[in-house]
Amino acid sequence: MGSYLFHGGKFLDPRQEMLLDGVWMLVEGDRIKEISDRPIASAAAARIDLGGRTLMPGLIDAHVHVYLCEVDFHRMADIPVTLLALQAAERLRAMLARGFTTVRDVAGGDWGIKHASETGLIEAPRLFVAGKAISQTGGHADFRRRTEDGPGCACCSGLTHTSRIADGVDAVIHAVRDELRKGADLIKIMVSGGVSSQSDPLESTQYRLDEIAAACEVAGHWGSYVAAHAYTAEAIRRAVGQGVRTIEHGNLIDEQTARLMAERGAFLVPTLVAYDALKRRGRDYGLSAVSLAKNEIVLDAGLRSLELAKAAGVAIGFGTDLIGQLEDDQSREFLIRGEAERPIEVLRAATLVNARILRREGRLGELVPGAHADFLIVEGDPTRDLAVLTRPECLAEIWRGGRRRLAG
Repeated sequence: MGSYLFHGGKFLDPRQEMLLDGVWMLVEGDRIKEISDRPIASAAAARIDLGGRTLMPGLIDAHVHVYLCEVDFHRMADIPVTLLALQAAERLRAMLARGFTTVRDVAGGDWGIKHASETGLIEAPRLFVAGKAISQTGGHADFRRRTEDGPGCACCSGLTHTSRIADGVDAVIHAVRDELRKGADLIKIMVSGGVSSQSDPLESTQYRLDEIAAACEVAGHWGSYVAAHAYTAEAIRRAVGQGVRTIEHGNLIDEQTARLMAERGAFLVPTLVAYDALKRRGRDYGLSAVSLAKNEIVLDAGLRSLELAKAAGVAIGFGTDLIGQLEDDQSREFLIRGEAERPIEVLRAATLVNARILRREGRLGELVPGAHADFLIVEGDPTRDLAVLTRPECLAEIWRGGRRRLAG
């Protein structure tokens, strides 16, 4: 790897309210060596004049699904895992091209695809993976049709590759330990109904308290944590009360529950663009009438959930949860979030807060000495106009690990 010295542009520090001028950045290998408001001397570094463009941290998406390649999940039952992996590689490359240099996969992402990214086998963001999402029988990730009894074969079904069923404390403990053994960075459980699942009500609460507590305890023993799919206030309270660290979605939260999350230090990862995309295009790709009806409920509550969480002091991350053919809407989350938050708040969610969620503070989400050299060079000022991040022509260069990966 080389050494590079960047200068002559604007600098986005997400801890500040606006862009900075006159900042120099020295990259050596895959890390940031030095940041200064004065010229940096380096005989070995190649000098790169930014020409007035903006240097900013790479974006982080804390809720993606690299293997969920169909809006209608059941079509994945006929997709072998070999094809699924090739499709995932293309999806990851597209995420990187949108400026997301790090993503967290919360259902299906495994050690194999993460290793392919880390070793450069595929062009992809950094990956943090949850392994298979864990669901109770009849829960949000029980994808079996009503006419099916068995669990299916994960070696030949793309659908079965993304989730597993565990009922009872002992089974949950086994499932969590097994996913951690296989390389999961975190554990994902389902504690409420969802939009895409067909047989469970949206307002259902899933998993007993002792099952949730068991998952959190075992993950904690490993130095990991639990993320929970949850929509209703009751489901969120039950999860956070047992130690769940991140709540995914959370659209139907209330004031009391938001305060509890803040007290417990739990994070909220909204995924508002998912419901927007499903409303606009879900029917075109086979989304059922049942799912479309549930989608309307959570769509209507999305921005209000942000307001409640923000008022309570909850740390709010950034996620998208787009599946299959809808994933090209990933960057629209910036515009939707911008309806309820200032641009810098949205940028902080996609950088600083998500770095905290990943437990990579100081290494991801900001450009500081010792951090990974993951950054973007963009045309325009995202602190004033988030739409800059939705336009491919504005993403001039994308660097990951000290190497220029993609250019607009």
